[in-house]
Amino acid sequence: MATVTIIGAGMMGSALAFPARENGNEVRLVGTHLDRDIIDECKKSNKHPKFDREFPDGLKYYHVEEMESAIDGADMVIGGVSSFGVDWFGDFVLPKIPEDMPVLSVTKGLYDLPDGTLLCYPELWRDRLAERGMKRNLNAIGGPCTSYELVAHDKTEVTFCGNDPETLKKLKAIMATDYYHISLSTDVVGIESAVALKNGYALGIALTIGLNEKQFGIDSPLHFNSQAGIYYQCVREMAKLLAIRGDANLDTLAVGLGDLYVTVYGGRTRLVGILLGRGLDIDAAKAELNGVTLESLVVAERVARAVRVLAKAGKVNADEFPLLMHVDAILTEKKPADIPWEAFTYEKWGYEGI
Repeated sequence: MATVTIIGAGMMGSALAFPARENGNEVRLVGTHLDRDIIDECKKSNKHPKFDREFPDGLKYYHVEEMESAIDGADMVIGGVSSFGVDWFGDFVLPKIPEDMPVLSVTKGLYDLPDGTLLCYPELWRDRLAERGMKRNLNAIGGPCTSYELVAHDKTEVTFCGNDPETLKKLKAIMATDYYHISLSTDVVGIESAVALKNGYALGIALTIGLNEKQFGIDSPLHFNSQAGIYYQCVREMAKLLAIRGDANLDTLAVGLGDLYVTVYGGRTRLVGILLGRGLDIDAAKAELNGVTLESLVVAERVARAVRVLAKAGKVNADEFPLLMHVDAILTEKKPADIPWEAFTYEKWGYEGI
């Protein structure tokens, strides 16, 4: 039996308590400073307020002030914060974790530097820790997984990525169950970039749902040609962006596309994309969702900004990312959703292989 400390009592961090505990481990769930009400409810009812099912018996709950005692003696720490908590986790939490204790992050996103470089969060944390003369054993989870379906024990396939194969094998042994299936990869940059990019591109696919509702009525049947057409364009643009970052192999792209699929069919990004497609601007869409965190907006804006910087330096052609740039225009310039379909077409003659 291992001891697993989860820091961040949001939906995904909390959902991981299910396979961790059901695999026979001691599990300690620590709330951030924003999770006080959640931890109070968990202590009271053994149930997360967003989940329909109680936690497995035996979970231990901690407020943020008790975090250091929850870390003490743990075999691994799971970082369960959203992308809006990246700075807090890097500056406040990671320094409190022993150097040899593996950290497994579920936080998905990219950070753009002034020169157009896009860093995934393990890279960002690594660099910031290095500035302080520190290093940590940083690993991450990528792949298609929604929190509420993990709680429901729907069959789930994810990838754990990190720099050390032996650490990854240890983490898999702690977390894998008969419904939580884990692949392993040392391609941290590729996996984490792919699953971050899917957030912005899922927003693009969801636009078509809202546009069709605007044209045919909210209760009209779903139209799949347009969704599939955008999905097709997402694959092309995501592959190009992964190539810019480095390794764009089939496994990396597959993890991102699996995550793209599940994000389109469930979750917050689908909702905001539909509202934008119906004709709301981004401010009205945010108001409609009443404070729901929307990491997809952050990713889309950062990646588009990086592409513009790289294009200005002559390193990429921004015209190869028409969907990304249209999504960014909707978010940053409040332009209406009007998908540039013809910009997705191309002419290619002959077979050049894969």
